[in-house]
Amino acid sequence: MASHTIRTVQRIPASPEQVWNFFSDHANLQAITPEHMKFRVLSQHHGAAIYAGQIIEYTLKPVLGIPVYWMTEITHVVQQQFFVDEQRYGPYRMWHHQHHFKAIEGGTEMTDIVNYKNPLWVLGKLANAIFVREQLKGIFKYRFTRIEEIFGKWPAGQELQVQIN
Repeated sequence: MASHTIRTVQRIPASPEQVWNFFSDHANLQAITPEHMKFRVLSQHHGAAIYAGQIIEYTLKPVLGIPVYWMTEITHVVQQQFFVDEQRYGPYRMWHHQHHFKAIEGGTEMTDIVNYKNPLWVLGKLANAIFVREQLKGIFKYRFTRIEEIFGKWPAGQELQVQIN
């Protein structure tokens, strides 16, 4: 079964350093995740900077209020350019999330690329078609809005660019 991909792009009117500092601090994840998901970071402070090998643990309630434990590992980090988190334990069969940051005139362009596979083969494929894909799209739309609230709107206006397959 092939993996699914979500790619989003957002322009942020803030310096790459400001955007990097926000996104590379796992304590900020809760602020950009929809409240109805009851997302909570369990991990204790790991130091001032994100690093390869860092383990981050969470709980969330994505479906019907059922609690889910999720553990990710930061596998790659290039300061102020990109980092990658991969699921080590959690709701997906596979989760690989790339976070890219690029300096552009007037701020930063942030690109997320998520490759994921659902568990349970055919049932997972059905679940993706019925609600997982739309739920993930909704999470990124929520995050887009929250980032605009935190950093401001891009001057020329923009809509979230989302590609899903």
